[in-house]
Formats: sequence, C-alpha cells, structure tokens
Amino acid sequence: MNQDIQSYNDLQNPDDQMICKRLARVINSKLTDAEGKIWHAHPVWFLDGNPIVGYSKQKAGIRLMFWSGADFDEPKLHIHGQKFKDASIFYQHVSEVEQADLERWLQKSADIQWDYKNLVRRKGKLEKITKSL
Repeated sequence: MNQDIQSYNDLQNPDDQMICKRLARVINSKLTDAEGKIWHAHPVWFLDGNPIVGYSKQKAGIRLMFWSGADFDEPKLHIHGQKFKDASIFYQHVSEVEQADLERWLQKSADIQWDYKNLVRRKGKLEKITKSL
C-alpha cells in the first residue's frame, strides 16, 4: 500500500481506521492497475491519471466517493450535485462495508468513467470516456 495512504489511515480514530484499512485493502486488490495516492488531502485512486474512487473523513463518517458513480445505477450510492457525476456512501462502522457492493462498484468505476483529468482544459465540461476494444 502507498505509504502516504497508510499514514492517512493511521491518523484516524480506531473505528475509522478499520473502515479506511478495509476500503484501501479491497480497492488495491480489485483495481490493480490504479495508482493510489493522497490527493486534496485524502486517498484517491486513478486510472490513466483520471480519479475514480477515494475516501475521506467527514462529520457523517468515512465518505467513499466514486467520481463517475452517478452512472452506476446503484441505489445505495447517493448523488449530491448535478454538474458532476460523483456519488458516494458514508460509513460509521466497518461492519457497514458490504464486500459484494464494494467489489461491484469498483468494477463499475473502472468500466464507467467521465474524464475529470481534462476538466480544466475543457473549461468545466465533462466528457464520457469511451473504452476501445
């Protein structure tokens, strides 16, 4: 695991540490091609420079966010805005992290992506990334 992500996890209270460590372990095992690093002060994983999943400590708990999650068609993921395509879920206890859901969402995060990497260059306009077969 990336040492900076490990340090971030270690700084959390014991309950939140368990959530963060579980999330990081599953993300790293399922997104083996992704680069994990600290970005905007919290752990984020990227595919080809495009952010796809990350988590952060917030008042409501540990927020797991998928940058393109609004298109996942997953009722447990909450969409907050309309300009971007992110969706997230909050965890207060490690027992709330459901393995099957998390693995399915991670697969979708690799398959369904909006191009956040070039958002500034495109003056705030998001474009869907199409995968070539």
